[in-house]
Amino acid sequence: MSLTMEQVIFFQTNGYLIAENVWTEDDLRPVIEEIERFVDERAQRFHREGRIANLYPDEPFERRFALLYEQCPEINRKFDIMHLLGPAMFRFLTDKKLLDIAECLLGSELSCNPIQHLRSKMPWKGEGEQAVSMDNVPWHQDAAVTSVESEASEIITFWLPLIDATKQTGCMEIIPHAFKGGYLRHQAEGGTTIVKELLPELPRITAECRKGGVVIMNKYTPHRGTSNRSDSVRWSLDLRYHKTGAPSGRDFHPSFVARSRSNPDSVLTDYEQWRRMWTDALAKPAQKAHRV
Repeated sequence: MSLTMEQVIFFQTNGYLIAENVWTEDDLRPVIEEIERFVDERAQRFHREGRIANLYPDEPFERRFALLYEQCPEINRKFDIMHLLGPAMFRFLTDKKLLDIAECLLGSELSCNPIQHLRSKMPWKGEGEQAVSMDNVPWHQDAAVTSVESEASEIITFWLPLIDATKQTGCMEIIPHAFKGGYLRHQAEGGTTIVKELLPELPRITAECRKGGVVIMNKYTPHRGTSNRSDSVRWSLDLRYHKTGAPSGRDFHPSFVARSRSNPDSVLTDYEQWRRMWTDALAKPAQKAHRV
């Protein structure tokens, strides 16, 4: 699927775009089934260790992880792409529909950016808005988690919900047009967030997006998470792509060529090589990933 000219213009004008009905249930099933296997493997291990009592084996994808998390929040620790390193996820990183959309915005020489996440936003039953966390991030720009050396790099975020992302399940809020002001200074208090006095006073939109769709954002577009008020886990993928040859913004983690019209042989298709790249990178001492 390619974007229409109207969609490209909308993205370039507003700094974001919501494209619906890109992927079918069959398209997403391999990734979801792989996540389910990882959930079950971790649940079985925690059960053997006596850290959870009930495995809830018959609960659906949208609900099971929340019930396990209630028994032991530790089950969600490092439950992310770079730590799970599943073959279905690797294949999805070069999904044709995804790269067709990315090519409309970045051109035909595409690299998969190493800043990529699997998000599992848990239900929140407390009063008011959920506290700032990795699940409920404050107002920020994605550029804030990239190096200063990548300032000239065009890095675009592709955020894909694996269940419907609505006001109820916890979607994003976005400030359109604000990307035109470039990078805004961030601070580390309460999570990496835009300095309050610098947050643009522009109208905000609620970026609801159904499963099978994608929210695309410029790296300077301010956005934040909202609380998940449902009984389900709001699963999503946070993927990014940049032009091959440009700094990735996180050079101590591996990026790779995902599409190349000029040199197709440069595209990484070897899952084991990708896995080794990440394993080797994570074995080294951790480096600062955010600008603040």
